[in-house]
Amino acid sequence: MSDSEPRIVEVEGAAPATSPETGLTQALEAALAALVKAGGGPPHLTAMHWSAPDPAAIHPSRRVIDQQWRMVFAGFRPQPTITRSTDGQIHVRATARIPTSPPPATPVFRDYGVIDLAREMSPRNQVPDMGAMFRMWTRDGTAARAKHTALDLAYGAHPDQRLDLYRPAGAVRPPVFVFIHGGYWQASTKDQHAQFFDGMLRAGFAGANIEYGLAPETPLEAIIGQIREALHFLVREADRLDIDAGNIHVAGHSAGGYLSAMCACDEGMPPIRSAHLLSGIFDLESLRPIPMGPVLGITSREIAERLSPNRRKPRPGTRIAVAVGGGESNEFKRQSAEIAELWNAGPSLVVEGRHHFNLLDDLNGGALLDQQLRLAR
Repeated sequence: MSDSEPRIVEVEGAAPATSPETGLTQALEAALAALVKAGGGPPHLTAMHWSAPDPAAIHPSRRVIDQQWRMVFAGFRPQPTITRSTDGQIHVRATARIPTSPPPATPVFRDYGVIDLAREMSPRNQVPDMGAMFRMWTRDGTAARAKHTALDLAYGAHPDQRLDLYRPAGAVRPPVFVFIHGGYWQASTKDQHAQFFDGMLRAGFAGANIEYGLAPETPLEAIIGQIREALHFLVREADRLDIDAGNIHVAGHSAGGYLSAMCACDEGMPPIRSAHLLSGIFDLESLRPIPMGPVLGITSREIAERLSPNRRKPRPGTRIAVAVGGGESNEFKRQSAEIAELWNAGPSLVVEGRHHFNLLDDLNGGALLDQQLRLAR
């Protein structure tokens, strides 16, 4: 093998099969850790093989299995072969092609080469254990959905086109706080974000927590269309849902921050009163040169420019606010500052002491909730 030829690497993770869901997650995380140790990452995957005492229990068509898989490997997911194991363990074996030579440092976006740009655009670098973060969100979100008595509503034909509606006690036709979750358009669910509605529910807003199809199966442009359908559903069904369709306020985090920006500038969206852009990506050209771009369908400069909020203007009458964590990468901060300036939103709020993920904690109290309430009133 010459220095320029990629290395073919096989790595494996294993865990007890006491719980298929937990065991598979642990095996996936172990396989990813071994892959990173070998110098690779999810974009280098070429094949996967899973085995378990009950193969059907880890079939990727199961929603919970699909979610766990996405949490670890995002949209880089070659379909696995699945067989039966005989040792009481769940095994994940992954094959990857890892380049032996690093990509050139030639700038591909602003002053960034491919490696530096990928690092800037990866919020997971800010958290030592993303698995623990997602498990906490799942636990807290499940408890909050039960507390809020979530109404799980279908707003379109796709199985993931669902939203939860939460209602403040005793309210009649309340204004609506719409939240769009992140996950790089490839992972996470509404169920993991119900805990971030407490502050707005206390302030008298109904909450609409939107789910949508995920990439690569649902390309970014189709996801935008699904969010459009969700907002039109809320407007169309406002009387039957007893909400105020003329008083809708959208917020979104990360990938959802991008989608909330599209709610503000896409002419096909129904009118909204405000959009709160939380740690979003607003210049898609920053994703096109790195492995994330093709997964999302951002395969040309034309597509990147056409779908980038920083190439558009918000519709008249829509108020805008922008926020980002103080511990975020320079590029995330730059894009937030840029969209705030382009859209005359005032300076972006930098919440010190917060990274990309725990920024959302401040929606229940703190500078971020204060900014949201000023925007929505």
